[in-house]
Amino acid sequence: MSPEHSDHVFIDLVPEQFGPSETVIARYAGLVAKAFRFRSGVAGLRISGEKGEIVMLPFQGQQIWDATFLSRSLTMRSMFDEPVGTRDYLSNYGAFLLHCGATAMGNPGPNDSHPLHGDLPNAPYRDVQLIVGNNSEGPFMALTGRCRQTVAFSHDYVMKPTVLLQRDATSVAVDIVIENRKHSPMELMYLAHINFRPADGGRLVDSVADDRADIVVRQVLPPFFTPSESYLAYRDAIVADPSRHRKLTKGEPIDPELVLTMKAKADTEGWAHALQVHPDQTADFVSFRPAELNYAVRWITRGADQDALGLVLPATAEPDGYLAAKERGRLVHVAPGGIFRCALRFGAMNRDAAAKQEQAIAKMRG
Repeated sequence: MSPEHSDHVFIDLVPEQFGPSETVIARYAGLVAKAFRFRSGVAGLRISGEKGEIVMLPFQGQQIWDATFLSRSLTMRSMFDEPVGTRDYLSNYGAFLLHCGATAMGNPGPNDSHPLHGDLPNAPYRDVQLIVGNNSEGPFMALTGRCRQTVAFSHDYVMKPTVLLQRDATSVAVDIVIENRKHSPMELMYLAHINFRPADGGRLVDSVADDRADIVVRQVLPPFFTPSESYLAYRDAIVADPSRHRKLTKGEPIDPELVLTMKAKADTEGWAHALQVHPDQTADFVSFRPAELNYAVRWITRGADQDALGLVLPATAEPDGYLAAKERGRLVHVAPGGIFRCALRFGAMNRDAAAKQEQAIAKMRG
């Protein structure tokens, strides 16, 4: 779904509008957008609706830094209480959504030369716009912008995400367009790094079969991690029985991280769904189209410094770097002047919506 329509209002945003105190940029039908700067100097845009809000970084990666719905922050716990102005992935680690890619993503292999998760996570954006209007679901506000990545003799592409919040929603809709500006085919990789906060006692529900064919546990860790014996025993238990990871038990030794690559079934409308069902029966969710992003990566870390659940990180390939994707035939090839598109929906659900979605997923699993 694209928010662009002739009767929508487009408000150009520039860094000079973002000062130390919050300033209202727009109000519309119960929605409010406010510009500000974090103490670090990074520009932030707060978009608030009737049931929650998102805080975005309009000029740095167009990240969703935080999301609050159902009276709770959905975002992972990290070592960062505010964003940092940097291009380095691990030096600004804690957003709710980061875009990863687009010529490479994942952990670089021994012979890879690309940065961790590629160029996009903290990339600079220009032509940034706030879009205000109505669609079939009512009033909305959306943020969009353009990030052009050009390297001579290598690649030239434009990334244009749109993050949309409906006035009465407890979730966001994200649509992504990547255009190949080069006069030769582009090798593309993309992953949406959506980072929820795990709920002790939570349950993970999705349309993935609990077998070793549809759930593959990554057993090679990045070189900067030193695993404990308890972690290795936990990981081996998940390899033996993939269903064991679906219960989020407090104190499990998931440090540094557990990474699963999964194949999810789509419903009759082409969407796959995953839930983190909280003990109070509300839920977090991710919905995506496997025809666009055919790998469902699950990432969990539960250490003292980071506590995060990548319920589903929809992706074009396993997050093992460019050369591994090329060897496995996972690269997406975009024609000269061609476009790659994908759509995501994620956020929170109340009890009734979560119960209904869990029932639908159960029918899909058979």
